[in-house]
Amino acid sequence: MSGYPSAERVEHFLIRSAARYPDKVALIHQKKTITYFELDQQSSQFAHHLLASGLRRGDRVLIFLPNCPESVVAIFGILKAGGIFCPINHGTKSDKLRYIQEDAGARFMITQASLQPATQEVASYCERIYIIDPADNNKLPYLNFNKALEASSDKALAPAGIDTDLAMLIYTSGSTGFPKGVMMMHRNICFATCSINRYLKNSKDEVILLTLPVSFDYGLYQLFFAAQLGATVVLEQGFTFPAAILKVAREYQVTNFPLVPTMAALLLRMTGLSTHDLESLRCITNTGAALPPQHIQQLQTRFPDTAIYSMYGLTECKRCTYLEPDELQQRPDSVGKAIPFTEVFLVDAHHHILGAGETGE
Repeated sequence: MSGYPSAERVEHFLIRSAARYPDKVALIHQKKTITYFELDQQSSQFAHHLLASGLRRGDRVLIFLPNCPESVVAIFGILKAGGIFCPINHGTKSDKLRYIQEDAGARFMITQASLQPATQEVASYCERIYIIDPADNNKLPYLNFNKALEASSDKALAPAGIDTDLAMLIYTSGSTGFPKGVMMMHRNICFATCSINRYLKNSKDEVILLTLPVSFDYGLYQLFFAAQLGATVVLEQGFTFPAAILKVAREYQVTNFPLVPTMAALLLRMTGLSTHDLESLRCITNTGAALPPQHIQQLQTRFPDTAIYSMYGLTECKRCTYLEPDELQQRPDSVGKAIPFTEVFLVDAHHHILGAGETGE
């Protein structure tokens, strides 16, 4: 974790960790585990299948799924094949899905049977649609995702490109009502991953509780944080039932809990919640919006031995600033300082750098 992050591609995180820790658990989902060896193997199988199916370097692939292991396999498989993955929230309606597919120029999509009503319109515009849970009543010519893996080689692939290639196209809600695609290079993602892992003091021993959607950039990055270090991700569908999620957190001795303010509010409404419920928890990280000062105080009271990181950023660069946990009490409204290996400054309307206490952008 020392030194400036080197230029590499995102899939190298997984390849390297699989070589170092092949038998270590990479993912836990609904009591099932996937090791780093298995994740590397399955993603290579999908990459080989995509290439054999005509995927070209730079092709966009839609991932229209809830949080599940197949989405993780797909992400790394697409990258290994030289493609660009486009994660889409599984609650997206058919008209918006069609807009994203057309805007991205995607020829491939991975989805599931229950989402078929939303995918019917876009199906005729995609050359290949893979479904992770084939159903007997499929009305469209979907391909079986798991059979595609089984029929493909798991041999290591030649390098698919360079670090300045696009890795991801992620769509934000957009100020005009239409989603806007944010283009992220491998270099962007790798830099942000290394920088955030550094200031969070993450290690290979982390167990990250992921309840945020993988289609949401901070949920997605938890996978990259873990893959870079060889850590473990407990992959959950959401935070609708906090008591059940906390039971999972206790069972797997979770160390990292990324959340957004609405989740913090739900957590704090739970009666009888104390540090004893999550003794393994090393840090809570917040993004999406600022935590209200009263929530910060309550979290610190409930979890006095847990570091709470308040962070600020935007999709285009992932993270700009963070506030050290020991400064939360004194500066609860602060966005903090620049993340490692970057600098932050304010400028006026003419792009002149401003001093402390002045107003600018």
